[in-house]
Amino acid sequence: MAEAIAFDLAVELITKLSSFTLSQIGLWWHVKDDLDHLNSTISTIKAVLLDAEERSVTSQLVKDWLEKLKYVLYDADDLLDDFSTEVLRKDLMGGNRLTKEFAYGLRMGHQIKAIKARLTLIESEANMFNLVERDRPVKTSFMSKKRQQTHSFKDKIIGRDDDKAALLKLMFEFERKENVYVIPILGFGGLGKTALAQFIYNDEIVKNSFELMMFVCVSNVFDVKIIVENIIKSATGQAPNQNLELDQLQKQLLEKIELLVGGAKGSRIIVITRSWRVAKITSKCQPYVLKGLSDDDAWSLLKEIAFEQRYADSTNSAFVEIRKQISKRCSGVPLVIRTIASTLSFKETENEWRSFKDNELARIYQNEGTIITTLKLSYDHLPSHLKHCFAYCRLYSNDHEIHVQTLVQFWVAQGFIKQLNRNQSLDEIGLGYFKDLVERSFFQEVEEDENWGMTCKMHDLMHDLAESVAGTESSIVDSNEIASEVELYDLNLNAIPHSIYKLKHLRYLDLSSNFYLKSLPNSICKIQNLQALKLDWCRWLEELPKKIEKLVNLTHLAFRGFNGLTHMPRGIGKLTSLETLSRFVVDKDSSHDGADLSELSRLNNLRGQLTIANFGFVKNAKEKFRAANLKEKQHLRSLVLEWNGGDDDDDKSLEDLQPHPNLKKLVVDGWRGDAKFPSWLSLLTNLVDIKIWGPSKFKHFPSLAQLPCLQDLVIYFLDELEYMDDNIPSGREGNTEPFFPSLKVLSLRHCPNMKSWWRTAEVIGDDSNKDDTTVMGTSTMAFYECLQHLTSLKKLTIGDCKEVDLEGMQWEALKNLSHLVIDNIPQLVSLPLGIQHLVQLKTLEICNCSGLRSLFPVFQHLTFLEEFSVRNCKELELSAPNFQIFQDHTSLRSLRLQNIPKCSYLPEWLQHLTNLQQLYLLDFPNLTSLPHEMRCRTRLESLQIERVLRFEERRRKHFGADWRKIGHIPFTLL
Repeated sequence: MAEAIAFDLAVELITKLSSFTLSQIGLWWHVKDDLDHLNSTISTIKAVLLDAEERSVTSQLVKDWLEKLKYVLYDADDLLDDFSTEVLRKDLMGGNRLTKEFAYGLRMGHQIKAIKARLTLIESEANMFNLVERDRPVKTSFMSKKRQQTHSFKDKIIGRDDDKAALLKLMFEFERKENVYVIPILGFGGLGKTALAQFIYNDEIVKNSFELMMFVCVSNVFDVKIIVENIIKSATGQAPNQNLELDQLQKQLLEKIELLVGGAKGSRIIVITRSWRVAKITSKCQPYVLKGLSDDDAWSLLKEIAFEQRYADSTNSAFVEIRKQISKRCSGVPLVIRTIASTLSFKETENEWRSFKDNELARIYQNEGTIITTLKLSYDHLPSHLKHCFAYCRLYSNDHEIHVQTLVQFWVAQGFIKQLNRNQSLDEIGLGYFKDLVERSFFQEVEEDENWGMTCKMHDLMHDLAESVAGTESSIVDSNEIASEVELYDLNLNAIPHSIYKLKHLRYLDLSSNFYLKSLPNSICKIQNLQALKLDWCRWLEELPKKIEKLVNLTHLAFRGFNGLTHMPRGIGKLTSLETLSRFVVDKDSSHDGADLSELSRLNNLRGQLTIANFGFVKNAKEKFRAANLKEKQHLRSLVLEWNGGDDDDDKSLEDLQPHPNLKKLVVDGWRGDAKFPSWLSLLTNLVDIKIWGPSKFKHFPSLAQLPCLQDLVIYFLDELEYMDDNIPSGREGNTEPFFPSLKVLSLRHCPNMKSWWRTAEVIGDDSNKDDTTVMGTSTMAFYECLQHLTSLKKLTIGDCKEVDLEGMQWEALKNLSHLVIDNIPQLVSLPLGIQHLVQLKTLEICNCSGLRSLFPVFQHLTFLEEFSVRNCKELELSAPNFQIFQDHTSLRSLRLQNIPKCSYLPEWLQHLTNLQQLYLLDFPNLTSLPHEMRCRTRLESLQIERVLRFEERRRKHFGADWRKIGHIPFTLL
């Protein structure tokens, strides 16, 4: 049975009208009788709503009646919200306002009567339809029946191997006269055309056969500028400047794809479309017509999704027959199969499956149902809270990349999220809703990024379904903008009008990327319902409203990116519902009468990352540090402590800033205190990432080996650091178990005195000791000895660490190392011999090594490198004793050479880098020309030549003597 949105609206209103709080409000403003009558009317109508919802599928009159009812219910909800807002304002403002309150109560009484009259009319109309009273059936709750899921978000591709093989044959089998050959894939929506194209695009054979690859989606909103921007982004890996005009973008595009039409024979373009006309226009060849999956493949896909983790259930023979019939009725359409299978995965019994097949699915196909009507079956089986959330997504444009955290905050603002568990925030519950919808195939292409969070897309048919079920309840103000950009995002505003306080029902306000905005009007603090205020990348923002404490419902106060905030307003600590507070800025000189660290004391619901700036200016540090109460902030995952100058830090102990053990990332930036690191570090056993930036007086870090989850360790500018740990692991002697099993990134820069990793006091045996006293000595493990135990390490950076012995390192133990940076090691004369054993090494950077003279003979063995960079090495000779050794360097894709004074011409071995795609030549005072072999580098995509003074005239576009050697390169920056 379909869950009814109108039914849930009615239930929510009845709950509000029956509450003690609203009863008191009614007495206060003398409208209690009116509210009771309203409650009674809604309760009467609610009794027939489930029947009305079911009949609306076949009756347009009932459907229209439901639409009218929902509008009245929404108005009633707004009215109750107005009541709550007025009460909240009164509590916050205080004072004697009896005259105004009487007038307000009188006005509200009239509005309640008007809504009740509308509902009475709608109630009388219901009699024409002979609607039957019924209530929602009692059944096991959705959440309790649902099995545990991993939410990997990875779509499975089943049954398309033959299609892939046929298309690869079309791409490679025939040599054609055209430089560019277009292959259309034709098929109706939901067949998986895009998934198949991505399947081919990501194939290793394809990747190794084409120099330049692009994947671009063209949505129904055909905006040429957006399409060109997306092509450039796909080709270069970065978005073009947003301020460029279309003709400038087209010029960039032509430079990038010139090789397609100019000489790259064998180029291929795959076009996916539903239209025969588009297929015919784009290509001379017959389109590849994609068909539905075979019965066996359809069954395999349905079984894999519907019976994940329930293999035992799938052995019942009667059950199998039912499932096969359902599979056939999905017509081999993968999107339909996924969606139906996801719905069935929540049905536990044979009877439930049989009922779904015989009733709902049969009814759809008897009426020659379309794909949309079939997909709607899954929507009908959604719990009501997910229906609201899905329908809301029609506000996004087709093919738009949706930022999941923002979407969840929209759902919260709309009141769609129900907090049944007080231990979870609304955002956490909302994320659970999103994962439920993903599991049921309502979203796709879910990606997670460490910096930007989670994103997803909706299939265009799912978007059509969202538009269908949303009806007229929502609309897009501007078809080129998404929902978040209707509230004031990136509009170059320099001021917000005082009248914004009139938006008293506003929950979500995004003012991000208004660079010239310096402050907000104090009137914004009258919007007591505001839950999210976003000020990301408002670069000139100097202060927040002084009365911000009145925004008692504020949950998210976000201002990521650089801004000019000088302090936090006093009273911000009263916003105990805050879950997001991007940055807390200590008032440097108290000139702004700003909040001190004690205001953080009660903000224990904070989540995500918190940055606290200007620690160096805190007075009475011990008291204030403890008052911040960081150890009670159990939901924080990332803590950044910025000192930013100020007084001497010797009296500012990190010991008083102990965070909660749940912390996963810690950054200490600019602390200049004493030589002792806090003891609590070893208690943060969940730490994944530690970054310490000097200048501090640390001589060592205690007990890092006790952090089993540590993956990323960055230590910069610690002049006095001598060793990393004072606790040699017990497994040092004869135990091969790694000390840091999870460490993947290690960066050490400007630690000139560091020479050992572990150092500890130990007992020394001495037979001559007559007094039987204990004699203590020290034991150390050299840095290079330790490295052999870091078997998971993927990236290693060593810079300006003069005591570190690169030659003595056991490089062969770092079998997983893929990225190595050696920076400012003046004693380095040649590359360490052991580097040649790093067979997984893909990127090597050598910088500021003034003593480095040669790359050989080690470099000749690094045939697995893909990126190589050498910068600021004044004694380096680039010429090889035998340049033929570079014939095996076919993996190298990127080469960067910068400020190598002894190089007056490019080395001969450059001609053997046949797969080179990017070449950077910067700061060559003596370079006069390019070798003739540059003309043969047809795979070069990008060439950058800067600050090469003696070469200025020869590289001049079209006319320079060397232009003919480089004119074929698509992207050239000179």
